[in-house]
Amino acid sequence: MKRILFKNIAFLLILLPSVFLITCVQDRSQDVLIWHSMRPLATKILQQKLELFAQNYPGWKFSQLFYEPETARTNFIISAMGGSGPALFWGASDNIGPLVELEVIQPLENLFDNAFLDSFITEPIHANNLFQGHLYQIADQVGNHLCLVYNKALAKNPPRSLNELRSIGKTLTKDLNGDGKPDRYALAWNYTEPFFAVPFIKGYGGNILDENNRPTLNSEATIKAAQLIYDLANKDRIIPIECDYEISNALFLDGSAAMIINGPWSWGTYIENGIDIGITRIPMIDETGIWPAPMVSPLGYSLNVNLKDEKLKIAVELLKYLTSPEVELEFTNALGTIPSRREAFRHPMVTNNELISSSIYQLEVGTLMPVVTELRWIWDAMRPGYQSIFTGRLTPVQAAKEMQALAEKLIKENRE
Repeated sequence: MKRILFKNIAFLLILLPSVFLITCVQDRSQDVLIWHSMRPLATKILQQKLELFAQNYPGWKFSQLFYEPETARTNFIISAMGGSGPALFWGASDNIGPLVELEVIQPLENLFDNAFLDSFITEPIHANNLFQGHLYQIADQVGNHLCLVYNKALAKNPPRSLNELRSIGKTLTKDLNGDGKPDRYALAWNYTEPFFAVPFIKGYGGNILDENNRPTLNSEATIKAAQLIYDLANKDRIIPIECDYEISNALFLDGSAAMIINGPWSWGTYIENGIDIGITRIPMIDETGIWPAPMVSPLGYSLNVNLKDEKLKIAVELLKYLTSPEVELEFTNALGTIPSRREAFRHPMVTNNELISSSIYQLEVGTLMPVVTELRWIWDAMRPGYQSIFTGRLTPVQAAKEMQALAEKLIKENRE
């Protein structure tokens, strides 16, 4: 029986009118549609590739549609459960758990030959991973991970450790107008979002769930990571006291932050704005000697469970084409993505690119993101308690207990 992963049936009913429209509009036998969350430049390249591929299939229409990640997953689930939806769904691997549990994507291992499946990288990360014994996604790139990005004009030698960060931070953080408040920070990042705090939990030897997918939030590692981030803002004062994604991005773009922790989706914007950026690992935790480990994930394509017959065969051929070394390298050249095919990964375009090599350097100490549905509930459980640390409602010790209790509650409620 399919598990409904929405908070309540009423929410699903609210969405039914839009589901009906999606179903009516997109249930066309010779239309092959991709839903994705790619950025504008990637979308442009994808459209070009679809137009080239279409030349081999007269009478067929190949198109793509962008959604924000959460919207893409929700709309796909609803439309596919209604018997419709796009032929292919592109996104990060952590979508797989919910999509498999709701039976809206299909196993892929029998649709591709072994030579093709064996041509994907397995180091420093497995590009294609099994879930519950089956393959549900073919990756076109890997990574999607956080790194330390620095403005070479402001921070020529980035810190390798937290102690170095604190030392360098005192020099880089400046009150330029004499009002007693920093006008430029050493570092800014979206630290109030749990995903951006996980590397530091890992750096203190912790995790957010164990091998049995149970939450492990009430730990010394979580407490120390939260305290560290709080202290960087309120004690060391080398990061902003209040900071979200938009604020940190704006600070880095206008030179008001020398460094930022962000992912590959952001680098093109920095380069386009004339910033000479460098990329390296997030500084090591001196106390443990462990590098902070951001979550890393493959990104790629899954096939709608409703696909069959000729449309399924064409969708498979399209997936092969979009994950070919030649196409992957076009994305790499334009966006700095790390390709998933071994041939492309070893290409000079990758090995000789300083930014990509530095991204791989961080990737090597990353942790593969779990694809289980429990991770969704753990994120939901972490957010209120963790963010309360920075408003002063909770201490890190109190927040760790609250996050753990809420995570256990959400998992129990959704699994019963």
